[in-house]
Amino acid sequence: IAAKLAVGYKLDEISNDITQKTPASFEPTLDYVVVKIPKWNFEKFKEADSTLGTQMKSVGEVMAIGRTFKEALLKGVRSLERGKTLTSEKVVSEHLIRFLLTPVPERLAYVHHALSVNYSVEEIHQHTKIDPWFLNQLKEIVEVEKKLQQYSMDNLPADVLRECKRTGFSDQNISELLKPINGVAATTADVQSFRHKAGIRPAFKRVDTCAAEFESYTPYFYSCYETESEANPTNRKKIMVLGSGPNRIGQGIEFDYCCCHASFALKDAGFETIMVNCNPETVSTDYDTSDRLYFEPLTFEDVMEIVAVEKPLGVIVQFGGQTPLNLALKLQQAGVPIIGTSPENIDLAEDRKRFGQLLSKLEIPQPQNGTALCLEEARLVASEIGYPVLVRPSYVLGGRAMSIVYDQTSLDEYMTTAVEASPEHPILIDKFLENAFEYDVDALCDGDRVIIAGLMEHIEEAGIHSGDSSCTLPPIMIDLKLLERMKQYTYRLGKALNVIGLMNIQFAIQRSTVYVLEVNPRASRTVPYVSKATGVPLAKIAARVMTGEKLKDLGLVEDLRVRHYFVKSPVFPFNKFLGVDTILGPEMKSTGEVMGVAESFGIAFAKAQLSAGIRLPKTGTVFLSVNDRDKANLLPIAQNLYDLGFMLLATAGTHNFLENHGIKSDGVFKAGEGRPNVVDLIKSKKIDLIINTPLGRQSHYDDKIIRRAATQYGVACITTLSAAAAAANAIGTLQHDNFTVCSLQEYHSINPTKTS
Repeated sequence: IAAKLAVGYKLDEISNDITQKTPASFEPTLDYVVVKIPKWNFEKFKEADSTLGTQMKSVGEVMAIGRTFKEALLKGVRSLERGKTLTSEKVVSEHLIRFLLTPVPERLAYVHHALSVNYSVEEIHQHTKIDPWFLNQLKEIVEVEKKLQQYSMDNLPADVLRECKRTGFSDQNISELLKPINGVAATTADVQSFRHKAGIRPAFKRVDTCAAEFESYTPYFYSCYETESEANPTNRKKIMVLGSGPNRIGQGIEFDYCCCHASFALKDAGFETIMVNCNPETVSTDYDTSDRLYFEPLTFEDVMEIVAVEKPLGVIVQFGGQTPLNLALKLQQAGVPIIGTSPENIDLAEDRKRFGQLLSKLEIPQPQNGTALCLEEARLVASEIGYPVLVRPSYVLGGRAMSIVYDQTSLDEYMTTAVEASPEHPILIDKFLENAFEYDVDALCDGDRVIIAGLMEHIEEAGIHSGDSSCTLPPIMIDLKLLERMKQYTYRLGKALNVIGLMNIQFAIQRSTVYVLEVNPRASRTVPYVSKATGVPLAKIAARVMTGEKLKDLGLVEDLRVRHYFVKSPVFPFNKFLGVDTILGPEMKSTGEVMGVAESFGIAFAKAQLSAGIRLPKTGTVFLSVNDRDKANLLPIAQNLYDLGFMLLATAGTHNFLENHGIKSDGVFKAGEGRPNVVDLIKSKKIDLIINTPLGRQSHYDDKIIRRAATQYGVACITTLSAAAAAANAIGTLQHDNFTVCSLQEYHSINPTKTS
């Protein structure tokens, strides 16, 4: 409607759009309540101030619908996938007032805790200034909890359980609050079984997208615990797609892209499509993307209740990132038909022991690795492999809690503070490949044929998370024999894992050996990028393959090719978290990405950097400060920049090294060594580009102020030599070539028309 108004339409000319798609009255309704809750990622930025204020810091959000505010709120809390519920968050009571005074992401839990230890609504309002109406709603939740805590599983009245469900409690919440029986706590399965026997099942209500003015062909649904359901499922053959939930670092709209394309393709193939998601920002939760939309949390309980109503022919878990994958095995064990790659083979790729055996059988190298469930096991595995090692939890996306560990002291610190290991989620320990280069491969598989969609070269070296590294398609620096070896490994793995749909493999090359780092038989975050680069809708094809079609019948019989350079670069939120170090590592920190397209790599990289907010200078002064290990590899980059006409500034060690090798540079003080120092020059706009590669804790600390100043004053700061080399290449190209522009459709045509 807004778009039509913008191009000159009048309201009376589009009245039909308004009456069909907006409520007849904007007065509040008591039919349902909608709650939106932000999703934060402060665990990725431990140095950041988590106090909430006028500067936005959230990276996503969830939306929940219920018949009451309490129900919608608790559904929203569990949609956040925080690993905690509102009812399980505890704080130290003597510090509670301080927690209440400060607006932070955990504030809702602190308020809940205060109410549970008998703070009055008036006291909490005084400290938080939260409206008493909301505080009274939270108090009512606490009162239901306290009532529930009087019972155990063997004497729980059905009416109390129904009250809990109508309030918004999940089966897991309820099991945690019930009294143990002879020291044995109730399980989620116990509560679910009791609930089903008592006939306490959700009803699904519809949100009428035509406000009862016309028959609604695109309503969407939410659950509540009333008696009359409005779902009215059809008898058509149907496929359910599980979405990705709230955007967060490591799992964002790239997976929503895949879910939407799957829905579009399945509609075209004659299926009724069902989408389950809880993120209001996404296209998948537009009510006309799928035939039926369920705005529900992506938990086992909630998904199972939808399956029980809709009875789909198949459920797709490959497109929503880690969220639906974590449900795959449990859903299958409950009898839900998972289509595409089997959950067992998805799990095989994640199980280090079994996957290692498969790689040995296929004669494919992998870095030495092991798993650990406790500190002692981690020490043993690391000593056998040899430091440095890469450690991370299993079953996560975005490199959450991933770290490179160089000694036992750092390993001990990681195991005691960063993660909690368990038999279900062991810690993975891999030999870290130093001075290696990484590659990503996306492939399509139908059980018989494997087609490589894209083979991407990371611009950052190994040790930087793939989501934080720029990459190029096609690769620009690789031996053709090694390229062919990667392809052969991809074919073998796709067939051995019997992948049906999409597969992503991460490779590393060190001293002419191609190692497999990991295999993910699912959609990856690079699928939209590769689809746009090749002009082939990978997610649509994968969805069709999952329903039984073959790649050859869909017109794909050979690996895909690109005729231009496509460079993907990450976008970081460092300007939202002043004080956070911009240094990159194995844990992902970017919140988005851009793509540059050109007929040369240099221009494509420059376009990508410019799109990401990094303006590479054509002339000016470059500041250089690199660690001793990088100094030799800096020489050709420094010489290139000098030949391009840049003035070089360097700290003492780097300056002396360059001078000793015949490259002219001027020395400059580090911060704290004297004035004017490098930070002074950044503030006075006398530095146009920074290349800084720290090594070790002290170096990271000393140079952090430089990187912080670069963020604050908008100076491009590069922290890896591989990215510095790419930047120098791009600058050289920019000095004698101009940007050309044409549409993506033209790039995929036979003779694209270019305009300057």
